[in-house]
Amino acid sequence: MIRFENNRGFDHCDIIENAQARLSIGIIDADLLDGGTRHPNLALLKISGYCKSHGHKVRLVKSYDEIINTNARVIDPSYDMLVLSRVFKFTKLPPEIDHMIRAHLICYGGTGFFEINGPNLPPQVEHFMPDYNLYDDYIEWKTGGDQKKKKSNWDDYLSYSIGFTTRGCIRHCEFCVNRLSNRVVKWSPVIEFLDVNRKRIYLWDDNIMASPPKVFKDVIEELQETGKSFQFRQGLDIRLMTDEKAKLLNSIKYHGDYIFAFDHYRLDIAKEKKEVEQTIKGLEIWRKHSTKSTKLYVLVAYDGQDENDIEGTFYRIKILMEYGCLPYIMRFEEYNNSRFKSMYIQIARWCNQPSFFKKMSFRQYCVRNEEYHQGIHHLRPKGKYSTELVFPKGFKPKKKYCKCYQTMLDFEEEFPQIAEKYFDLRYEDINKLNKVDTL
Repeated sequence: MIRFENNRGFDHCDIIENAQARLSIGIIDADLLDGGTRHPNLALLKISGYCKSHGHKVRLVKSYDEIINTNARVIDPSYDMLVLSRVFKFTKLPPEIDHMIRAHLICYGGTGFFEINGPNLPPQVEHFMPDYNLYDDYIEWKTGGDQKKKKSNWDDYLSYSIGFTTRGCIRHCEFCVNRLSNRVVKWSPVIEFLDVNRKRIYLWDDNIMASPPKVFKDVIEELQETGKSFQFRQGLDIRLMTDEKAKLLNSIKYHGDYIFAFDHYRLDIAKEKKEVEQTIKGLEIWRKHSTKSTKLYVLVAYDGQDENDIEGTFYRIKILMEYGCLPYIMRFEEYNNSRFKSMYIQIARWCNQPSFFKKMSFRQYCVRNEEYHQGIHHLRPKGKYSTELVFPKGFKPKKKYCKCYQTMLDFEEEFPQIAEKYFDLRYEDINKLNKVDTL
């Protein structure tokens, strides 16, 4: 087994290119082995492709049991090199793997280790065609070859070409791994990561909306020329929307919802108020040109975890309702420490299920949960804003309300003004797209 002098990142192209014999290389997706992720690890796909191109044997490690024992020694002597990546810092590693990293027996990288200023892939690896077959054996093992399971659980691994057409951002958001970035630059041509046999493309671009106009136009045209549908997976920056960008985005073969972001709500802070105003202006421009399904990430519990943050969440939800958009609630980890933790959970459950969000107010959603809890249909509040439910004669209700309904009651009792303002808003009632073709 190769012991690396410096095992931070994958800066070992000399070993790969100059090896006198075929190497056996084990690829470890730490996030995959700690509960799994929706997406394949793009860096590992590129490393695998690069190594295979030099004739080396590459295999995805399916379980830590393949490579460790109680003494943290390698069980399979055929591995000459181990490469590990972790995207999320909360992903857990076995102590034996930590020991092997400290012993320089594994080269490692990813934002789960280096949130900012981490080692980059060498250019010849970064711009190598991803090995889209890296996960095939693992997926076959997990699904038993069941095509329905593959489609429902592993579609991102099997159906998409993946890459960055631009890199960088201008926003310096404190929670973002790109917060030290100052500009957006052209990164890879689409052909560099395009597998013509895959149905669709998705992009991890950090903030393509902040790219120079020519770069933005060129990227969209490159994507259109493939004839494949595509999607930007990061929330596009709606604050930078222009008529030209809206026309381009609305004219393309886009897959799924258009996804933007709505992070700010504070109107009492000048900088934050400007961000809100820019977001609303961006929504107006977008809806002038498009009535297509649109979703916005709504970051919550970041600026605070109190009733003001809850109100700020509902404030943004109301605006999105008006513009016929769907919120997707993204909870910053500190929500776990809030006394309103359950409130954050219930709002997310309501918003992140469009079939409920489009048809029910928050209050109606909570009542529906209570109906399920009680095992009865058509419960209703005693009055429009009443918290007391009317049960049929002779029905003996359970003594305790469900968590969802009780959470709503508790918050409404403590903050009736917020509840009165937002709990009974319905998407289909205030959605302006229901009244006119375009705004």
